[in-house]
Amino acid sequence: MFNLGSMFNLGPADPVVGRKSILVKSSAAELYKFIGDDLFHNYPRWSPEVQELECLTDGPVRLGTMVRQVRVDHGQRSESTFRITIYEPCRRLAFAGVVEPYRCLYELRPQGTGDMTELSFTFELLELKVFMRPFEQMVRSAVQDGASRTVENIKRLVESGKSAAAARL
Repeated sequence: MFNLGSMFNLGPADPVVGRKSILVKSSAAELYKFIGDDLFHNYPRWSPEVQELECLTDGPVRLGTMVRQVRVDHGQRSESTFRITIYEPCRRLAFAGVVEPYRCLYELRPQGTGDMTELSFTFELLELKVFMRPFEQMVRSAVQDGASRTVENIKRLVESGKSAAAARL
């Protein structure tokens, strides 16, 4: 049987993955509160592309929480719904697109005495749409840059929040 997809190599592409780790001057508990428990307040702060964020389930952030987001990335508006798929306080938070094929994972590893935590962030675009395949290298670069910006923004916000709190004392 004739298969146009295989003729043009339009089979599944490898996932596009961006990963970055950074040391944050914060306990794992404080950092997890910022990222996980206070997600609705802080996510648009560390990811300014997020223009709207709406909780679709009742109660606090937890495993199974559903969230609708509207983003503007490089001038392109997109809307998606994601579900919290891992909620392990002080350790890991992950969410995945309900319809769109993406995953985000935040991992925390306390370092030494507990006032430093390694934050690792992974973003996976599990499927690259066919029309984007010619731009795959550019997409991979943008995803990696986004992962770096994410951890740098979280570090800056968490560490500057601590100095602001200390200055008020």
